[in-house]
Amino acid sequence: MSTVIEALEVEKRFGGQAAVDRLSFRVAAGECVGFLGPNGAGKTTTIKMLCGQAPLDRGQIRVRGVDVARDPRQVKARLGICPQEDNLDTDFRVRDNLLLYATYFGIPREVALARAAEWLRFVHLWERRDAEIRALSGGMRRALLLARSLINDPDILVLDEPTTGLDPQARHQVWNAIDELKARGVTLLLTTHYMDEAERLCDRLLIIDRGRLIAEGAPARLIEARVGSDVVEAWGGAAALGRLTEGFAGEWERAGRRVCLFTDRPGVRPLLDRAEVTAGIERVLHRPANLEDVFLRLAGRELRE
Repeated sequence: MSTVIEALEVEKRFGGQAAVDRLSFRVAAGECVGFLGPNGAGKTTTIKMLCGQAPLDRGQIRVRGVDVARDPRQVKARLGICPQEDNLDTDFRVRDNLLLYATYFGIPREVALARAAEWLRFVHLWERRDAEIRALSGGMRRALLLARSLINDPDILVLDEPTTGLDPQARHQVWNAIDELKARGVTLLLTTHYMDEAERLCDRLLIIDRGRLIAEGAPARLIEARVGSDVVEAWGGAAALGRLTEGFAGEWERAGRRVCLFTDRPGVRPLLDRAEVTAGIERVLHRPANLEDVFLRLAGRELRE
């Protein structure tokens, strides 16, 4: 697949501190690539530079061969951007929000009307086309933001926390729309704090911390490479957890009264048997390893400002 986005040694500093630190990555046509990282990791800053909304201090970003720093207008014309914040214009009704946005791209009105109808049907809002923005639920407003981001018919779509604050039904509706866009060949860049969302939607993940790329790969491969296939969790006091982990040859991680022991499938039964006879172990859980295990092992469990 051809490369449509290329970032080379990108840097961005604020007050002498690096928000993005020599970051390099590529995105292929038709890929859904997820950006993961704790708060302050540099994800949003990277996206803003890619979209021409913030200048680079160093390095280069090219979108379909166009240097973002040299021709941000051309890049913006090719991108669809669905922001995390709700910035819909409440002075306009549902369809008029799309028609107004179309004028920013110089789209003729007849074309804009046709596209507005297409994308409102796509997100199941056609029947609400004349509704006031204030009358929409949170899920409907998020769907409208998605429809608005598609009005310029982009082949690259940036989705910044697309399901934050949504209930399960609205969240799945957004997921279904993203699945359909993937099937149409749209290249997708996704930032999210929901590990299940990243695992479900993304072909490849870029995990960023302190402005640097610390891991990259398909979700399943990252899980297998970083934590193995299975996790045994056990709860108890410090002495009991110490007895359980003593002599354990694999990787483990302790958090308060809980310990996670990372293993492969053949190692599960011996661990469960050992936990059963270890004095002071109160509860044991066996589960498949997941992306959240990878994220916490790489980025740590401490809260960030």
